[in-house]
Amino acid sequence: MVLHAPMPIEQHPLHSEEISLPSLRQGQVRLRVRACGVCRTDLHIVEGDLPARHAAIVPGHQIVGDVIESADPLLAIGSRVGVSWVGGVDGTCSYCSSGAENLCDAPTFTGYDVDGGYAAVCDARADFASALPPALEDLAAAPLLCAGIIGFRALRVAGVLPHERVGLFGFGASAHLALRVLQHWNCDVYVSTRGLSHQRFARELGATWVGDAAEVPPRALHRAITFAPSGDVVLAALSSLRKGGVVAINAIHLDRIPQFDHDRLLWGERQIRSVTNMTRSDARDFLQLAAKTELRPAVQTFMLAQANEALIAVKGDEINGAAVLLP
Repeated sequence: MVLHAPMPIEQHPLHSEEISLPSLRQGQVRLRVRACGVCRTDLHIVEGDLPARHAAIVPGHQIVGDVIESADPLLAIGSRVGVSWVGGVDGTCSYCSSGAENLCDAPTFTGYDVDGGYAAVCDARADFASALPPALEDLAAAPLLCAGIIGFRALRVAGVLPHERVGLFGFGASAHLALRVLQHWNCDVYVSTRGLSHQRFARELGATWVGDAAEVPPRALHRAITFAPSGDVVLAALSSLRKGGVVAINAIHLDRIPQFDHDRLLWGERQIRSVTNMTRSDARDFLQLAAKTELRPAVQTFMLAQANEALIAVKGDEINGAAVLLP
C-alpha cells in the first residue's frame, strides 16, 4: 500500500501497487510479512503532519515477519522477527556512543525513510530486527513493536516506580499496553480519555479510576503519560501532578502547548519530559516482559487492502486496543 502524496486519510491516499525490490545489501534481511500493526504515527505520515521525505513510501513499522532472504550471517532464513519504528542508526554519533541511540543524529525510520510493512514483503536491517519469543503469536506481537515498546519507554522516561499513582491521558493502542505493565508493577492507574468506549475499555482492564479528558483524577499523581497529540492534554496532566511529579509526553507530533501559569502548574519541581523513539534495549526488555507476563493486546484486524479504512478508524478513535493489517 503506497503513499504518493500526503492528504487527509478520508481521501484514501494509500494505493495497492506492485513494486520491485532491490538486491539485498550487506547486513539486510528480506521478510515475508505475517502481520503489521497500525500506528498513529502512520497517520501523521499519511496526512502530512510529518513532512514527506520521498515521492513514494510504503508505511508501517510494527512488522512481524519471517526471514526469507538474509545478507547477514547472524540472522538465518526462517527466523521470525519484529521490526519497529527505528530501523537503523549511524552508530558513530555521540548519542549512539553513549547508549542513547534513540537520539541518533542520523536515524532511519521504518515506513518513513525506507519502505515499511504495509506490504507482503519488506526489507530491514538485520541488527534492528528483534527475535520474537515463541510465546508471542503474530497478532499479539505486532502492536507491541511500537505501541508497546514506546509506551514502555515512556514509563521509563517518567521514572515510574512500583506502587505509584500513574495517570494515562488518552487511551489508545499504546496506553492500554502501558496499563498492563503498570498493573504488573502494582501501580494505581488513573485514566483520563475522551470517548465512552475508551472509558469503558479502561474500566474493563481494571484501571483504578477513569474520567473524561477534562476531568482531574481524584488523587495527585506521581507520574503522568500523555498519549494524545494535544498540548491541552499536557497541561491537564501537569495539573494532576503532586509536587516532584513528572509528565512524559509520548507523542511524535504535538499541536502546541498553550501558555500556562508557572506558579500553579510547574512550580514545586514538577517536570515535563519528552519521549523520543526507543532503543534496541527497550525492545528486548519489553518483549521479554511481555512474554513473561503473557501480555496480550486487544486487536482488531484488517486486510492489507483495507489500510486506509484502518487508519480512518484510528483517526476516529474507533479502535479499542490496536489495529493490525494482515497480508
